[in-house]
Amino acid sequence: MNASMTGHREERDGRILLVIERRLRAPVDDVWAACTEPSRMERWIGTWSGDPASGSVSFRMTAEGDDVPAEEMDVLACEPPHRFAVRSREPQPFSEDGSGDTALWEMELELTEADGVTSLRFVQVLAPGATGIEMAASVGPGWDYYLDRLVAAVVGTDVAAVDWEDYAAGSSHYRERFA
Repeated sequence: MNASMTGHREERDGRILLVIERRLRAPVDDVWAACTEPSRMERWIGTWSGDPASGSVSFRMTAEGDDVPAEEMDVLACEPPHRFAVRSREPQPFSEDGSGDTALWEMELELTEADGVTSLRFVQVLAPGATGIEMAASVGPGWDYYLDRLVAAVVGTDVAAVDWEDYAAGSSHYRERFA
């Protein structure tokens, strides 16, 4: 495996969190736009439609292929350019083949800037107990992959050069960190 698995475990309000961080030499407004504007998001992960002010958006992970259905997401917080949080309306699968256990996905991006460097903190709430360990092992490598694609999109390198095969074996890192 060539990619580094960087996620770690934290707890907040009795909930277990998967936290992955990145630092980008770019202004916070540029990183915010890459994470929230549909046309810029499509370069690295997917796109959304709808009106966030209504409290929900429809999100589709276009990086997963053309036949991936859109998912309805509730907007929990939108505080430009520093914080964005969403939760899936329907439980989502988290096994690699899309079968098995499901959970509501609650995720948050936190952005801060100092000296021209934006720190991005991605947080996903995990299901409790052993299911949370398996959820971390399943989704952790994917989030490392997508966040590295985000970095490539923001700094102007080839997003396609971030190869999923370099991340696919990363589940053991997450099992160890969350056990």
